[in-house]
Amino acid sequence: DRVLTDLAGGSYQVAAIVRRERQRKPFAPFTTSSLQQDAANKLNFTTKKTMMVSQQLYEGVEVKGAGTVGLVTYIRTDSVRISEEAKAMAHAYIEENFGKNYIANNIYTNKKKDIQDAHEAIRPSNITLDPESIKESLTKDQYNLYKLIWTRFLASQMANAVYDSVAVEIASGVHEFRASASSLKFSGYTAVYEEARDDDKEEKTSPLPPLTEGQTLELQGFDEE
Repeated sequence: DRVLTDLAGGSYQVAAIVRRERQRKPFAPFTTSSLQQDAANKLNFTTKKTMMVSQQLYEGVEVKGAGTVGLVTYIRTDSVRISEEAKAMAHAYIEENFGKNYIANNIYTNKKKDIQDAHEAIRPSNITLDPESIKESLTKDQYNLYKLIWTRFLASQMANAVYDSVAVEIASGVHEFRASASSLKFSGYTAVYEEARDDDKEEKTSPLPPLTEGQTLELQGFDEE
């Protein structure tokens, strides 16, 4: 109450403004465990269901006009490695559908040394078979999981997302307030895939009004919980 009383009669001034560019990197392609985690978070799949549906995609699905097609690579893997052929196909697809500036030469390695690297990361067998083009050939669960695998892999080969961020310090006597906001400057990999992160809250904040250092502000009120 003392602080609120003090602030109610105080003056407010923009003490500092910090603007910077911030980048977010795409995640690596799926391993078995990361696929299970993402499918649980985004699709509400149990581990058992994820493995059952991904096995169906691996063994093959009857695709209209193409026969039985194995849509994804081997689903039991700890590796984030992908083949040069798969990378080249992804880059060609990205250039054709998004533009050259969306391509990145991202290389992923496993942090743990005891990883079994016999198989690649989980990825689409053929990147040109995008989820929408074969949707009518898949069950709902197959489509949702395939789309998750397809977009994660494609995003892993795309450029970083770039954000313009601004942080503002507002002073009132001995008291200090901070506000920050971020706006998307270049979508990069987020054009196809979005991952929940701890810093997502910052990216979803409302934009700040135009401010200059030394500017005097008027108190509107306090939101109290």
